[in-house]
Amino acid sequence: MNIGYGEAAAERLAQGTPLREAVDTGDPAAWIALDDGVRTGPWGRPAWEDTDGGRALGEALRRGAPLTEAQLALALCHRDGRIRQAVLWRTVGYPELWPLLVVRCSDWARPVREAARRRLTQVLDAEGVVRVMPLVLRIGQRQRGDFVTELATGLLRAAPRETLAPLYADPRRGVRRYAFRLAVDEGFLSPAELARTAAWDTDTVVQSLCAEAALAAVSDQDGAYDDVVEPLLAARGPRARAAGVTALRRAGRTERAVEFLADRSGVVRACARYVVRQGGIDPLAWYRERCGRPEGLPPGAVIGLAECGERVDGEVLWSLVGHPSAGVRARAVAGLRVLDVVDVRRLRALLDDPAPGVVREVTLALLPSVGRLDAAWLTERLAVERARSVRVSAFRLLQACGGLVRLRSAVAVLDDPDGHLRLWARQSVQRWYPTADVPRGAPEVGELLERARPLFGDHVLRRLLWEAGVKA
Repeated sequence: MNIGYGEAAAERLAQGTPLREAVDTGDPAAWIALDDGVRTGPWGRPAWEDTDGGRALGEALRRGAPLTEAQLALALCHRDGRIRQAVLWRTVGYPELWPLLVVRCSDWARPVREAARRRLTQVLDAEGVVRVMPLVLRIGQRQRGDFVTELATGLLRAAPRETLAPLYADPRRGVRRYAFRLAVDEGFLSPAELARTAAWDTDTVVQSLCAEAALAAVSDQDGAYDDVVEPLLAARGPRARAAGVTALRRAGRTERAVEFLADRSGVVRACARYVVRQGGIDPLAWYRERCGRPEGLPPGAVIGLAECGERVDGEVLWSLVGHPSAGVRARAVAGLRVLDVVDVRRLRALLDDPAPGVVREVTLALLPSVGRLDAAWLTERLAVERARSVRVSAFRLLQACGGLVRLRSAVAVLDDPDGHLRLWARQSVQRWYPTADVPRGAPEVGELLERARPLFGDHVLRRLLWEAGVKA
């Protein structure tokens, strides 16, 4: 939401539009935009004040007449602090306007701020806090905004535990983080509930918070330990799974961690290796034995071998770069890079692999040795009939070559049908400059820059040609 939204909302309210239609009352940003928009306008005077509705509001305020909900909303945000303070008491019976009370609690005018705080303390209860919690957290980040967060926290601490339930499922991760921190501090959730939350929540902060709290709340002998560890081991998020795997050591179930040695997440694999070592199992021997059986090989086992293996294990990985599974091939290439046993001649053939994931890993492996690649061979892979992943990777490698190769490859795809490549090429040409390895006065440089003339101003182009030693 921007201030323009607030200005438009203020005009709608002045025309008599109901509050729910004029403002997105469920969005905290809409209330903040309204607060700003009511007070802004050309030459410092809000446009809505010069409308019939604005003049009617001014007359009602002078006479002390009753105000509609829309008029109250405008008055609570008015540029005159005396008006903002005077209408605070009129919010009784208008719970839809409580968000503006929250905003006024951080008002820059001390009398308005103190009056708003007294009024909010009188009307707000725990259920009301739940409705305005997203706005409370936004206002709490402002100067003088700590009052509303302290008030809200105090009310929620004293409320029944089920009061926080709507906040646990709020789509805003900041609200969920606040709610679960409070629940952990107050013990509102059981260890099993915390573990299930860590397993399904998509926010990594919530996952870590709930997983750690769940494990800290149970002991090895507690019968509820299975209710905590099992959901964590089945979690989608790697942080929660890693916490569950680590907990297997305290539970004396180190053998269970073996199945996580091939997990798709590196942090989970690292935790699993730590746990199985504590149980006397050598993870490297397990990886070597598992990678020796290509049938049904999980990709995590391949990269796991590289993570704890030695250079001699490179031969096993080389044998897997032709595996039927694209995931295994990609992890095998990544493992060769980890072990620093990349062979450019053997690996470059995989740049034509049909799987984009394999091509990306091959590109990463070849980048440090790009000078040993044949530029003409790479240029052939820019042809439009090639797979997009191959074309993008070939262009990336050519760009890494620098110098004249970089300019030549960028000019070659200036009019490419692929929008991403076309934009990348144009930016590359505009940023190109002759380096020490570019032959001074090379006619090809002049020809290439002339083809890219529309991308430059005349002055910039002449300067580039002069720097390259080419006559304009």
